[in-house]
Order: sequence, then C-alpha cells, then structure tokens
Amino acid sequence: MSLQLTKEQKLVQTMIREFSRKVIAPTAAERDLTKEFPAENFQKMAELGLMGMTIPEEYNGEGSDAVSYVLALSEIAYSCASTAVVMSVHNSIVCETITRYGTEDQKKKFLVPLADAEIIGAFALTEPEAGSDPVAQETTAVVDGDEYVLNGTKRFITSGKNGGVVIVTAQTDKSKGHKGISAFLVPQGTTGMSVGHMEDKIGLRASDTVDLMFENCRIPKDNLLGKEGDGFKIAMTGLDSGRIGIAAQSVGVAQAALDEAVKYARKRKQFGQSIAKFQGLRFIFADMAVNIEAARQLMLSAAAMKDRGENFSLQASMAKLFASEMVNKVTAQAIQMHGGYGVTKDYPVERFYRDARVFTIYEGTSEIQRIVISNHILKDKKK
Repeated sequence: MSLQLTKEQKLVQTMIREFSRKVIAPTAAERDLTKEFPAENFQKMAELGLMGMTIPEEYNGEGSDAVSYVLALSEIAYSCASTAVVMSVHNSIVCETITRYGTEDQKKKFLVPLADAEIIGAFALTEPEAGSDPVAQETTAVVDGDEYVLNGTKRFITSGKNGGVVIVTAQTDKSKGHKGISAFLVPQGTTGMSVGHMEDKIGLRASDTVDLMFENCRIPKDNLLGKEGDGFKIAMTGLDSGRIGIAAQSVGVAQAALDEAVKYARKRKQFGQSIAKFQGLRFIFADMAVNIEAARQLMLSAAAMKDRGENFSLQASMAKLFASEMVNKVTAQAIQMHGGYGVTKDYPVERFYRDARVFTIYEGTSEIQRIVISNHILKDKKK
C-alpha cells in the first residue's frame, strides 16, 4: 500500500517543485560545463529552510520529518543533481550526525551556521586504500595534551573544498579494529588540513570532489564527536540516512529523464507520425514509469520507518540499491528515445545519464548494499 502523504508533506513537495524549476534548473546545464559550485543556490535554499531540514528548530533548523525531506530532495535533484548531492550530504549525514551525537556546545557552534548555509557540511570517510572497507583506513588521531593530532589522506570527499566543517574519521586505537575508529569535527581553515586533487568527474560536475590531506592537523579535544571508538558506528548511522538520500536523488533524476523523453517523443516525427505512437516505445515508457514509482515507494517506505523510530537500515539499503540501479537504466532509455540527439548537449538527457552513473557507487556500492541486505535476511532466518 502506498504511503498517504499528509497535507503538509504535499505542500512541501509543491513549494519545492516550483522553486526548483524556477531557480535551480535554469543554470544547471551551464554549471555542468563550468563546474562552478552553486553557492548562491544554497543561500536561496537556506531561506526556504532546505539546508536545515534535518536540524531541530532550537538550532534554527526546520525539524522536518524524513518523508518531507526526501520529497524536497527529489525535487531539487530533478533540476540539478549536483546541487542535490551537496544538499544530501549536508543534511542526511552531517547535520543529522551532529544532531544525534554532538554535545550541546557542538550543536550551537555548528548547526546554526549549517542551517543558514553560512557553512556547508562535508563527510570524510573514504581513503585511497579504504573505500568499501572503512576499517582499513589509515588516517590517525593521536592525543597530545588538550588536542588531537590528525594525519592521513581522505579521498573523493563531496564538498571537501567548499565545506565549512568536515566530519573526519580516524584511527585512535588500531588494535581495536572498527571499535578503534573515532570521529572529529574539523572546521575549514584548520592549520594542517589542506585541499588536494580535485576530481574531473563524468557527472555531478558542479559538486566538488577532492582529496583532503591532514598533516599534523591539531584540533581541540572538544571537537571529538561522540566518544572515542564511536566513529565507525557514527559513520554507518550517517550512511543509512545518506542512502535514503541517494534513493531520493535517483528518483528525481529518473523522473526528469522520463519527462524529457515523453516531451521529445511527442514532438519527434518518423514514418509520418509522432514516435510516441509506436507501441515499442510506449511499452518502454510504461516500464520506466513503473520502475520510478517502485523506487519512490521504497524511498518513502524507508523514510516513513525512520520517522516512526524503527530500524530502517535494511530498507535504506534496498531503496538505495533499487533506485540507483533504476536511474541508470531509465536515463539510458531516455537517451535511446532521443536517438542521436540524446548524446549531444542540446538535450539534458545526456547530463542526467552522466550524473546518475555514480549513484550505484558512492555511499556504499550496489555490491555492498547486497551484502547488507543479504546479511539482514540470513540473520533474520536464523531466529
């Protein structure tokens, strides 16, 4: 049974849809070419509360429910996936994690400027030799008096260049495995933290993805997030929320691709009639719509479970896996509908196709999602 949206949730969806089409969409193609970070988008989004949706009201946030949040994120992704991925990491991982694990002082210091988009949040877990296996990370944090000293390199960090605060994981006791990983709040501009190589990506080109280097980077002990040894748990909890966010991005981009394909098929004529009249294409349109709706329902189901306070880890992985695989297929079909025009920059479907490609990779590959899902299933069957 599909989730029944409340009046307030429908209002959020309608309002953000209008904002997204009018404000975000017009510059998306240009940013894809120039790779210009959409800073002004985030200021406008902050005025609508979009950058603080997951932040409690007492810290200047919206305190939104998860369903409203994913509806809004999908609408932003419909217009610009680069803007949406920054919004997702900022809200789903950084703001939620500080809200859940931060001290009162940390919340006051970071959540208010995050809600106002005065700073953008980034999350640094991946390393050159530690992707799907975060326990293999080599970044260290050693206590020296009243400070931690961080050393190591983080890779593929979304908003690493433009982020105002970065949640960084590091080994504080390598002998303890995943229980020896801790998390830290590192403000941009901290001595010893520098931005390295910036990736020239196939898609999401207006979202910076960089290396972050830590060379004797000193941060006060007060910047420890949670307790020592909580880093792995903090990262995994954040990724659960982030995976629903990726499902939302996937739904938004896929819906945009379907809408563009329908618009093109109605106008394009071959053999004396609109190609939208050919049964072969109509069946493909039907399959595209079904798959998008299935992904949307998985996304909403995971978000609703989160709102109810239930364990949503399995559903988040299911939503992320299905939606990210779906959007890659749907954007490819949209290009096929356009024929030769589909691979030119005259039509937005080629951008949608490039943007969607990484969705099956970041915040846990499709293969990792299948491990998570199968572990849940086999564990449940042993009971």
